[in-house]
Amino acid sequence: MKTKITEAKICDQLLEEIADYTVNAAISSEEAIETARYVLMDTLGCGILALKFPECTKHLGPIVPGTVVPNGTRVPGTQFELDPVQGAFNIGCMIRWLDYNDTWLAAEWGHPSDNLGAILACTDYISRQRLAAGKEPLTINDVLTAIVKAHEIQGILALNNSLNRNGLDHVLFVKVASAAVACSLLGGTKQDVINAVSQAWVDNSSLRTYRHAPNTGSRKSWAAGDATSRGVRLALMTLKGEMGYKTALSAPMWGFQDVLFGGKELTLARPLGSYVIENVLFKISYPAEFHAQTAAEAAIQLHSQVKDRLDEIDQIVITTHESAIRIIDKTGSLHNPADRDHCLQYITAIGLIYGDITADHYEDETAQNPEIDRLRAKMTTVENKQYSADYLDPEKRSIANAVQVFYKDGTHSEKVAIEYPLGHRRRRNEGIPLLKEKLIANLKTRFPAGQAEQINSLLNDPHKLKDTSVPDFMELFVI
Repeated sequence: MKTKITEAKICDQLLEEIADYTVNAAISSEEAIETARYVLMDTLGCGILALKFPECTKHLGPIVPGTVVPNGTRVPGTQFELDPVQGAFNIGCMIRWLDYNDTWLAAEWGHPSDNLGAILACTDYISRQRLAAGKEPLTINDVLTAIVKAHEIQGILALNNSLNRNGLDHVLFVKVASAAVACSLLGGTKQDVINAVSQAWVDNSSLRTYRHAPNTGSRKSWAAGDATSRGVRLALMTLKGEMGYKTALSAPMWGFQDVLFGGKELTLARPLGSYVIENVLFKISYPAEFHAQTAAEAAIQLHSQVKDRLDEIDQIVITTHESAIRIIDKTGSLHNPADRDHCLQYITAIGLIYGDITADHYEDETAQNPEIDRLRAKMTTVENKQYSADYLDPEKRSIANAVQVFYKDGTHSEKVAIEYPLGHRRRRNEGIPLLKEKLIANLKTRFPAGQAEQINSLLNDPHKLKDTSVPDFMELFVI
């Protein structure tokens, strides 16, 4: 059914709402700002850890080797100084490489902290430009506010607008959120943000094919970096006077809704505020696709019971929810780390065999262990309708999985069922101390002990952190 529009329509309401929120909304929730601090520390830690992997670092640096941009964007953990567009790509690529940063699950899935690529790139660039002109730089408090807003824009769009059911990738919502916050941080007005965001929608979305068999590949690890950097580029073009498109969403035949969304109207399920950041999911223990996090926890709980009886296993039953079955229920060959960290069965097998899951478990050396595929071949996935319902319930937002092992002699393990993963809001008190441990461990993979502790100390001092200028903060991460 085609979207209807009248000649009198001035501007798509969705564009107006996003722009008004981005430019004019005050963030009053202390919980939101505090959670944004945890997002900042965790996301940067994930990016630093990714620098261990050459397949990630080959993408970093300027497009033209040797290019240095005076007063440009610094890339944490490196010596690069880049233009803000390429800086956003670098930071976004690092953040997402290991599939270890925060997650948002709804009708659409995604990782709102991917927008930190745009936020850090723009705030460092504009602050250094201001300092060179004798003006005051932005502070980390500005960064935290932008994190809240980017999370909210991406996450509320995701609540009831499913890109994946139309074959499109969730990073479109990253591009939209990054374009909005980048334009505002760079000094844009409400009309500027409308124009930049309209460009993001017109820009279209990548296909999801690189996330699914038979094409699962490493693009999924840099796609968000591409999206967040594109948001910065569109914001910069807008601020040079490039026009926007008032009905980019609703124009009959040619708008996003008719061309790519089956004629359905894009809507915001709730008013924009701070809901998403307050309910965001942290990947605290395991770098694995989030629909499998509770399966990973369950498998690791069973490890001590099954590790000496692997040859006796007859069947493994994974009880799960519909989204997990649709995205990460995989049989057959897995061709690379990007394929493996999005396989429910592989993740469960690693937990049962090793009693832990790290990024190295997805590399070829571990994947050659024949026991992994032997266990995968014995696995059955079953949907629990209540798990699927609770996954979409805004009051619960659970991501439930259960694992049970059956042996050839007729005995079986307990059925370990976990509704809420460690990074869930309902487990914040349990999770945050471990999140802090994750940060310092990640920092120590790249920085000398003293520098790692200096960064860690500042990130754990909320009052001092908020008042720290962005350039001073970014300077701490230069290696």
